[in-house]
Amino acid sequence: MKKKMVVFFLGIGVILTGLVVRIMYVQRVKGADYEKIVLSQQAYDSETIPYRRGDILDAKGTILATSTDVYNLILDCKVITSEVGKKQPYLEPTLTALFSCYPEIKESEVRQLIRESPQSQYNILVKQMSYEQMSVFTEYAADKKKHPNIRGIWFEKHYIRTYPYGSLASPVIGFTRSDNVGMLGLESYYDDVLSGTNGRRYGYLNSDNDLEKTLREASDGDTVVTTLDASLQSIVEEKIAEFCETFEGNYRDGAAAANIGILIMNPQNGEVKAMAQYPSFDLQKPRDLSGIYTKKEIKKMDDDEKADALNRLWTNYCVSSTYEPGSTAKPFTVACGLETGTLKGNESFECDGFEEFSGSGKVRCVKRGGHGTETLRTALMDSCNDALMQMSYRIGVDNFCNYQRIFGFGLRTNIDLPGEARTDSLIYHAQDMKKIDLATNSFGQNFNVTMIQLASAFSSLVNGGDYYQPHLVSKVLDTNGNVVRKVTPALIKQTVSKETSEQIKSYLYDTVSEGTGRYAKVAGYSMGGKTGTAQKSVNGKKDEKNYLVSFIGYLPKEDPELVIYAVVDEPNAKDQAHSTYAQNLVREILEEALPYLNIFPDEKIAEEALTPEQTTFFTGLDGAEVPPAVQPEGGEPEEDEPEGGEPEGDEPEGDEPQGEGPEGE
Repeated sequence: MKKKMVVFFLGIGVILTGLVVRIMYVQRVKGADYEKIVLSQQAYDSETIPYRRGDILDAKGTILATSTDVYNLILDCKVITSEVGKKQPYLEPTLTALFSCYPEIKESEVRQLIRESPQSQYNILVKQMSYEQMSVFTEYAADKKKHPNIRGIWFEKHYIRTYPYGSLASPVIGFTRSDNVGMLGLESYYDDVLSGTNGRRYGYLNSDNDLEKTLREASDGDTVVTTLDASLQSIVEEKIAEFCETFEGNYRDGAAAANIGILIMNPQNGEVKAMAQYPSFDLQKPRDLSGIYTKKEIKKMDDDEKADALNRLWTNYCVSSTYEPGSTAKPFTVACGLETGTLKGNESFECDGFEEFSGSGKVRCVKRGGHGTETLRTALMDSCNDALMQMSYRIGVDNFCNYQRIFGFGLRTNIDLPGEARTDSLIYHAQDMKKIDLATNSFGQNFNVTMIQLASAFSSLVNGGDYYQPHLVSKVLDTNGNVVRKVTPALIKQTVSKETSEQIKSYLYDTVSEGTGRYAKVAGYSMGGKTGTAQKSVNGKKDEKNYLVSFIGYLPKEDPELVIYAVVDEPNAKDQAHSTYAQNLVREILEEALPYLNIFPDEKIAEEALTPEQTTFFTGLDGAEVPPAVQPEGGEPEEDEPEGGEPEGDEPEGDEPQGEGPEGE
């Protein structure tokens, strides 16, 4: 028995001695090779750690743009086919795990890839997997007892830009390219703020075959907090959509209007609260033209035509497009006269329906028979061209041109958005302005503005004369929510005195209460404003059919809290020359927005206020070209419709945007 025990223990000893010898041999002869194999399996070469682009928020913290983490599934053929001895212990276990977790991956294609490129280390099998999808594999592979030989599969994290509200404020927000660089809007203007810096993980073997690791963390981008109110923006866009639905195909085939723009600002500090337009686009699909073109139209387009279509779609109408403002410019002419002392406020003018210019013919007022005697107040209330032209003679060319620049016409506002149009070549200069040019400019024809220019200048007219630089961002936050930069409203200049501002406000209040702006009035609110009906130009000549109609207003009368400006370019109607299209759009917006903004009624509702049936705009049209409730008496335009007498050769060139608009890709 003892002999057997001795033999047994001797046998055990021999086996253990053999194992020790083998281990020593492996360590001495093959140790370095095996260590390199193990290290190579863990892919310790350089790896990029992507940064997270900062969010874009509205004024109340609602996320308008954010970055969501996604994962690319990477196959490392070199690791998965690496040999231990003469075997490939990782190939089949890893492929079994891969196809079990993701049956949608084609096995034949993966095996072919491994056969053809066994040394390749970076092969993307699936792009943009969610965290949940990625976790299916990582949890499977984490059980090392059941699955010890899974190697060569890893996940590359990066971020994609998402826009929770789709098309909301799309030209304002903008979007990013595939390389995370901002395109258009705030994404472009604040690209350096929203962008961060990629990190990197380094791994290498030193001279002693020890693994060295270096990690540089990614630095995420900052978050931009805007002055936009997402709920107010939604109200505005919903009303634009209702307008478009109502008037699409109304008189002619096609859209409800060539363009629609709505701008809402706080006149006391230059904050933009809402900026909306038609046409617009979905930020998740910015190159999708199907919203404004049919499939047949898109199919016929070549690459250049598609690029032009995208440029139009991406252009921010409120900032990058220029046009003749029409009668919304009249308050500035009156204010110029009051400020320079060339108008005292007690003047009266006789309107006989036109002014005649030697060699150029007549420039008519909207009321062909004339308004009769007009004061400064009634000239704005009636939107009398004749009276404004007579005022311009007293003001003079030098004063008029000087105040155009004081009000910012011809100058960029420097709003924090890309592509703001230049209008310096689209206005007259004193040395080039003739008497007829002065006359037509006085009521808003033959010079161009942008919506943001006119709204910013108008804000100064009604806030006491302070011109604030318009802006869309209020502060910047770091990744921990700390304020790293606060945007202080920039007071640029004083355009008019407080006395002139009060006088202009009283005129504009009467214009809405009793004059041409009465269809914009919201019952119970003290409100002022001015209408505009600008006859469009084609090749330097006035187009008798196409008009751009508008309304700009403020409320309440004392200490205004908001300015709203609406432009409807070529409404789809037989007779376009009615600012009521813009007025009704403004009223529909304000009736819903004012309660939301906690702006309360401040005056009694007059007994003669319009009934709901009279003010209904989006329903009950029954194919009428102009809503019956707002058709002016006699069917004539309520506003400026100049005929003849147009300057020849001295008109500013063009009426298209001169700014740095977006370029198609």
